[in-house]
Amino acid sequence: MTDAPLTLGLTETQLRALAAHGVARTFRQNSVVINEGDETDSLYIILSGKVKVYLADESGKEIVLNTEGPGSYFGEMVLDGGPRSASVMTLEKSTFSVVGKSEFRKFLSENPEVAIHIIENLIARTRALTENVRSLALLDVYGRVAKLLLELAREVDGKLVIADKLTQQDIANRVGASREMISRILKDLATGGYIKIADKKIVINKKPPARW
Repeated sequence: MTDAPLTLGLTETQLRALAAHGVARTFRQNSVVINEGDETDSLYIILSGKVKVYLADESGKEIVLNTEGPGSYFGEMVLDGGPRSASVMTLEKSTFSVVGKSEFRKFLSENPEVAIHIIENLIARTRALTENVRSLALLDVYGRVAKLLLELAREVDGKLVIADKLTQQDIANRVGASREMISRILKDLATGGYIKIADKKIVINKKPPARW
């Protein structure tokens, strides 16, 4: 066991301690774990698998706010007792530790260092959402796509690679655009030599221009 910080700012020891207060639940791929507007009653710690956090309208149009994997969590706003602010769906078979509101509150009161990490993580997520709103308001679709690609890319053997296999619809849902528009933008970027797509993985050969 390591005590290096995980994605949510907690060490593995702290995460295991918090998860021990919950009940393990497993969901199949493409299962809706929580719906926007649901009553808030639990924190979900991701033990395995991957989820997307998203908003959807009555017609089914989505915008994806984030994706999360093992070592992360969602539902921390259970603390204020308000309704769920977004929906969460599994992208693959996933297992969670579901910690009830009262147990979560008790754990935080007994472990103030964890409470600080939760607050810091909420601040980070708020900053990220603010940046997303800025992008939607001030950038055109191309600008949002270019920004997203650079944010998702990680350096692998000297190259910037997006390891996740993103479909055009995945990207469209992340930037609030149509799949057809994303298809045209990716084709233009590939033709210009900025990106290469192989096995649904995107390699960024050179930084895309800020405007097209």
